[in-house]
Amino acid sequence: MSLLTPDVCVVGGGSAGLVVAAGAAQLGLDVVLIERALMGGDCLNFGCVPSKALIAAARMAQAQRSGAAFGIAPVEPTVDFGKVMDHVVGVIAAIAPNDSVERFEKLGVRVLQEEARFTGRTELQAGLHRIRSRRIVLATGSRPTLPPVPGLDAVPHFTNETIFANRTLPSHLVVLGGGPIGLEMAQAFRRLGARVTVLEAVTCLAKDDPELAAIVVARLRREGVQLHEKTRVARIERTSDGIAAVLEEGSRVEGSHLLVAAGRAPTTDGLDLAKAGIGHDKRGITVDDSLRTSNRNVWAIGDCNGRYAFTHMAGHEASLFIRGALFRAPAKLDPGIVPWATYTDPELAQVGLTERDARAKHGDGIKVLRWTFAENDRAQTERETDGLLKVVTDGCGRVLGAGIAGPQAGELIQSWCLALSGRLKISTLASFVPPYPTLGETAKRAAGSYYTEALFGARTRFLVRFLARLPVW
Repeated sequence: MSLLTPDVCVVGGGSAGLVVAAGAAQLGLDVVLIERALMGGDCLNFGCVPSKALIAAARMAQAQRSGAAFGIAPVEPTVDFGKVMDHVVGVIAAIAPNDSVERFEKLGVRVLQEEARFTGRTELQAGLHRIRSRRIVLATGSRPTLPPVPGLDAVPHFTNETIFANRTLPSHLVVLGGGPIGLEMAQAFRRLGARVTVLEAVTCLAKDDPELAAIVVARLRREGVQLHEKTRVARIERTSDGIAAVLEEGSRVEGSHLLVAAGRAPTTDGLDLAKAGIGHDKRGITVDDSLRTSNRNVWAIGDCNGRYAFTHMAGHEASLFIRGALFRAPAKLDPGIVPWATYTDPELAQVGLTERDARAKHGDGIKVLRWTFAENDRAQTERETDGLLKVVTDGCGRVLGAGIAGPQAGELIQSWCLALSGRLKISTLASFVPPYPTLGETAKRAAGSYYTEALFGARTRFLVRFLARLPVW
């Protein structure tokens, strides 16, 4: 058994681990990366990339149904689902070289395709290798979980880790869970021609602003997705044609296929964390704001620490490790700048505090600004007027949060991400000049509405009338 003594040892070859490994290697450090499964992790292979590729195909199908308002006769698309999945596989293949073993070995990273486990506070074993390092980064990601529904484990079902290997369009897809993954897949499969029913125990998109989530939910309903909120499943049964969800109130929902999208859990199995003195619970590996575990030689970043299960946050946390652990500069996770997006149509995006959270934290001393997409000229030309931008500020005009339900919300939220990270006031957003006509004008319009009452109030009108009587200067 060989002994390796790298400057940095990274466990997990997903988004977070790859950023650390690439960054540390390019800084001249000796790096070992251990990955027991596929390079690129969940995002490339089972998550963001395949899901957005499928959503893009579904959007093309929906466009063929949606031409009437433009004077173009709508047609029902002919969908070759096998070729749709070829497209998904092709997108993964196009991106995969960026995350490959070959690329990282060229960067100077020693890649071990083995399972890792701790044998001490600063030592791991991976296959025939012992790795001893003063800086160990755990980036092991998360996995889908199954809710405790009787019969679920006894029937065939998909999760996000298996649905993209399916090459048969379901005749009726039943989705267990109305969160982002559940609704993204529900709309995509509906647009591709499947009947879809979503069963949600509470409310759909419950973590988002209810006013914005309602816009997304209404669109899915109009497109024919059957959404059952506040619905509890008593048990799942196998039928001759597929599966049946028996609801607590007694009715049955039968479908050909079942997708479980009811939550995720951190992946920590097999690591033997106790041998390294690393604290953890069911939410994930316990870390402080610098992402350090209870073992000062070990950091946990990405989904495995249970903080924020987003690919972009995995990358951000990796950069915090590089800044803090390698450059020894101040580097702490700021929860106030965390954005997220759901890629339904319309999209839903949020950064900072929602109105609900802002009221809980700041009381009535907040101001809520709204601007609808119906008031945006570009949205009118595109016939994409379902949408709303909401901005929350404090009494001094400092931006506390923003949420968008509308076309390209994931793109449009970025100016508000900058506002939060730069601690900008609403005046900055009100004063920039966007090109016309663009959806981005919604940001300026919403920001400008902060000053409407003061600018056009009685006192201002009196002042302007007075100044108008003075000689021109």
